Amino acid sequence: MCCDGEGLLLVQKVSELYHKISTLQSLQPSKHVNSLFSQLVLTCTPPPPPPPSPPLIDISKLSSTVQTMRSHLIKLCGQAEGLLEHHYSTILASHQNPLDHLSLFPYYSNYLKLTHLEFSILTRYISPALPSKVAFIGSGALPFSSIIMALKYLPTTEFHNFDVDSSANAKATMLVASDVDLSRRMTFHTTDIMDVTSDMLREFEVVFLAALVGMEKEEKVKVIEHLRKNMTSGSLLMLRSAYGARAFLYPVVEASDLRGFEILTTFHPTDDVVNSIVLARL
Repeated sequence: MCCDGEGLLLVQKVSELYHKISTLQSLQPSKHVNSLFSQLVLTCTPPPPPPPSPPLIDISKLSSTVQTMRSHLIKLCGQAEGLLEHHYSTILASHQNPLDHLSLFPYYSNYLKLTHLEFSILTRYISPALPSKVAFIGSGALPFSSIIMALKYLPTTEFHNFDVDSSANAKATMLVASDVDLSRRMTFHTTDIMDVTSDMLREFEVVFLAALVGMEKEEKVKVIEHLRKNMTSGSLLMLRSAYGARAFLYPVVEASDLRGFEILTTFHPTDDVVNSIVLARL
């Protein structure tokens, strides 16, 4: 059994929402689609039980049927998130100064909190000098993490964003084009990270790996292994993971996935922030 009582009710609610989402004709943003995913996020971010109680859901103990449903649901969430980001990136780019209107995105406050957490964790392990060059893998059409980190926390750092989707990079480039400083410090590369060699990867002091890069366990592990082989010794890898019921929304990164890395810290949020944060050193 993965859970009892409240946990079973939560799994039942997720299953009901999964059925509704998986039978949609389109995942393009709409009032109905947005409502279903909002309900899903709320369901998967329940108030934590009092310590030292375990989370309501232990993903590793789910039945094979629920595990299959979870795997498909993560993919649906990833597709919907990509479509939502493309939609809002277009809206933001229609403004003369897109960076002045970032709060139009419905989950912007979540990105603010998550990025603040990531920087707070990062500062415990980086040298007194801020990193001169970082990479963000899986930046997407709405690279909020890079933008917020660059504007608020790393004002002199050079950001290299990697994504396989050329249209996402084109839209992302438009968002920062009107900001002279940011457009100078932010580069977008359209490529599969598996094709990026050590000649480039060893330049980065910190590499951020987006949650939806490698939605299947095997794919995620392959990406991490590629980074291990090609990053420079001593550099940091910051990953987004999930814990408890939040693992219905995003893939889980486990210690065994980070072979060759030293795990420095893992943080599981208990508020409306969805992603857990894992920081590791090569």
